[in-house]
Amino acid sequence: MASVSMRENRVGCSSTNGSRYSVLLLVTLVCLVLGRVSGQNPVFACDAGSNGFGFCDKSLGVDARVADLVKRLSLQEKIGFLVNSAGNVSRLGIPKYEWWSEALHGVSYVGPGTKFSSVVPGATSFPQVILTAASFNASLFEAIGKVVSTEARAMHNVGLAGLTFWSPNINIFRDPRWGRGQETPGEDPLLSSKYAAGYVRGLQQTDDPNRLKVAACCKHYTAYDLDNWKGIDRYHFNAKVSRQDLDDTFQPPFKSCVIDGNVASVMCSYNQVNGKPTCADPDLLSGVIRGEWKLNGYIVSDCDSVDVLFNSQHYTKTPEEAAAKSILAGLDLDCGSFLGKHTEAAVNGGLVNEAAVDKAISNNFATLMRLGFFDGDPREQQYGKLGPKDVCTEANQELAREAARQGIVLLKNSAGSLPLSHTAIKTLAVIGPNANVTKTMIGNYEGAPCKYTTPLQGLAAMVTTSYHQGCANVGCGTAQADDAAKIAAAADATVLVVGADQSIEAESRDRVDLHLPGQQQLLITTVAKASKGPVILVIMSGGGFDISFAKNDDKITSILWVGYPGEAGGAAIADIIFGHYNPSGRLPMTWYPQSYVDKVPMDNMNMRPDPSTGYPGRTYRFYTGETIYAFGDGLSYTQFHHHLVKAPKMVNIPLSESHTCRLSRCTSLQVDDPSYSCENLAFDIHLRVQNMGKHSGFQTVFLYSSPPSIHNSPKKHLLGFEKVFVQAQSESPVKFRVNVCKDLSLVDEIGTRKVALGHHLLHIGDLKHSLSLRV
Repeated sequence: MASVSMRENRVGCSSTNGSRYSVLLLVTLVCLVLGRVSGQNPVFACDAGSNGFGFCDKSLGVDARVADLVKRLSLQEKIGFLVNSAGNVSRLGIPKYEWWSEALHGVSYVGPGTKFSSVVPGATSFPQVILTAASFNASLFEAIGKVVSTEARAMHNVGLAGLTFWSPNINIFRDPRWGRGQETPGEDPLLSSKYAAGYVRGLQQTDDPNRLKVAACCKHYTAYDLDNWKGIDRYHFNAKVSRQDLDDTFQPPFKSCVIDGNVASVMCSYNQVNGKPTCADPDLLSGVIRGEWKLNGYIVSDCDSVDVLFNSQHYTKTPEEAAAKSILAGLDLDCGSFLGKHTEAAVNGGLVNEAAVDKAISNNFATLMRLGFFDGDPREQQYGKLGPKDVCTEANQELAREAARQGIVLLKNSAGSLPLSHTAIKTLAVIGPNANVTKTMIGNYEGAPCKYTTPLQGLAAMVTTSYHQGCANVGCGTAQADDAAKIAAAADATVLVVGADQSIEAESRDRVDLHLPGQQQLLITTVAKASKGPVILVIMSGGGFDISFAKNDDKITSILWVGYPGEAGGAAIADIIFGHYNPSGRLPMTWYPQSYVDKVPMDNMNMRPDPSTGYPGRTYRFYTGETIYAFGDGLSYTQFHHHLVKAPKMVNIPLSESHTCRLSRCTSLQVDDPSYSCENLAFDIHLRVQNMGKHSGFQTVFLYSSPPSIHNSPKKHLLGFEKVFVQAQSESPVKFRVNVCKDLSLVDEIGTRKVALGHHLLHIGDLKHSLSLRV
């Protein structure tokens, strides 16, 4: 692989100046092991010295090149390409390749495929995904992906990164306790779908639809959203999911990722779904991903998932059976060593044939072909001129700051306390365990950032500050509340920065309650009581908290949720607090009261409420209980009014005279019914968004529908969203295109998608519009 060869170039094989034969021989041997001849450039797959192999012929199509390569390999060599640390084949000039790199919100050092060094010491670290999703800005999702892929290619060209990045995580944030909710776009299937397709396009798209800039991977497929809760862990968890919930909630982001984003890879998860490990389920892999959705790429396991289904879940009696079942189900690549160890015995034992192995590695090779891995020196290809100068550019770092500003959510602002006035506020008390943090701001699956601006640094650049940590860390075993209160009493205003970090919520770490950790509440209330000026509470976290005490405390004048805001998070927080930026973020997940988790077990996967048991349901689409803050909540420094300009009141679905629903009353129509066409069943909704205040800013416009009460339909669900900038005392048009069969359909009890006939109530802000679907 180019990255391996070029990284090794720095060990000194470019010349052999030693005068003694033994030294010359030693250096020559080392250089040969590293895949190059002394004094020459690194060896790449299909470099200028290739011996006319068909798989190196760029004039051939991908399939023909792959077929030529596969037929040249022995079974043992083929098996070497079933694992993430793929082996080299020196006789064919193929170097090693490491498949595992990560780029969740910037190029990451998680995974062995990517490293930072003195050549590239850091990369742009964007906000953790949950905050970027709160921007509800689809163009931003793609813009971030483009920057990340450019920096990834730049690092690849200097031997520091691979070409295959196992991101994004698009699981639904179903339960507020989940430690990995921070990595996701939130609880809504449409938002997650838009995020998936947008970010993947940003990572992958080139001018040539047959080529890839880098290869993205949507994970973790599917119904994966429990890591380690009260003794139940992801390696043993069997997610019992109804067909309706699977197709209505958990699958849509993956479907959109494959069909709309044309992603190059999907990663199957550790857990079982209804008794079958996802990485050994032919219906989920071959049937849905490759069959129904037509994946153009490869399916990879989460790391050691195949080992887990054998050793932890005991799904098969022998390791050879586990290897065979996974490959036959449609798994192409094992993150781990299990397939490398047991596939040959599985073939020799007749459990799987060599043709199935050929099929798997063909999908892997086709992806590498599309990436240019078999086209020689990457520095002579489309992105060959990218290098260290293209990483951490000013523009990239400014985009990280802008992404944080667009995502930050203003949840409370009594009496217009914010923005703070530069003239009125001369001194500021900055307090809290997250007030001067660095690494906390970038969340997990992080990389080395270009630089950090902490909240304290961002605020200190605006005004004179005094600082007290308040607690030694977010665990806050003991709060120094009285000392912190003294500086609050002396300042014109107080900013408290509290919340969580990876010790509270993380991969393999779910929460058991929704309270702020330790004595944080004591710190907050004591400081607020002593403060003489406005008190701004800043929550830095992935998931929500029950902060009803702060919501109801008149001394706490404003509340901001800032997620994990990335490398420029402190600057973005200061921009909003002092009014240089008008907040426009909206919550991408429900904030529940503690009573919710007291009565709802995390391992109950049902989305819909059950009145017979008192089960309240999950997410804004189905939840029937009280909230602390709702999905979509968020305030601005100005007031926006929505005006409906044009929308139909009735849409007729054309059916033949003999259709059964012409003869008898139907409540719904099957979407894939061939007797009518969905293609042209669409209409536009035209709006005007008016900014009534004195602050210009973005407005997030949501279009919801409350469908007819059939098939246990959602209370309401999101049909679309638009982010629009409106100048103060001005207005802007917004248009939504509504596809009847896609947007006004729902999934019935057996997993069939149907158009709901009857009365749909559309919601846009405070507006409500009735729409009737008829045949």
